[in-house]
Amino acid sequence: MEPMRDCPLFGGAFSAILPTGAIDVSDLRPVPDNQEVFCHPVTDQSLIVELLELQAHVHGEAAARYHFEDVGGVQGARAVHVESVQPLSLENLALRGCCQEAWVLSGKQQIAKENQQVRA
Repeated sequence: MEPMRDCPLFGGAFSAILPTGAIDVSDLRPVPDNQEVFCHPVTDQSLIVELLELQAHVHGEAAARYHFEDVGGVQGARAVHVESVQPLSLENLALRGCCQEAWVLSGKQQIAKENQQVRA
């Protein structure tokens, strides 16, 4: 297993544990303020953490799926696959006073990188 490191996100507002070799894409190209993007130095994999606007018409697990599918649609994803959606315990959140619920969605999307085509 690859060695891991604690990586601050969004100016230290929270953090994630990432492989030590993960490359911060903002060191290579502009990244929107609402995203943190990392790529693996060997594989063709990326991790994108994105802060999204509240959509009052969807709640709970459906909200997590809505945002994931919406981002895939905006990015022109060839395939969007949700692997799991799990609630997070509010006691474990640094932002527990600011939200009523929190969800983590794991999934995959096939999206072409800049100026490239999606692989089959």
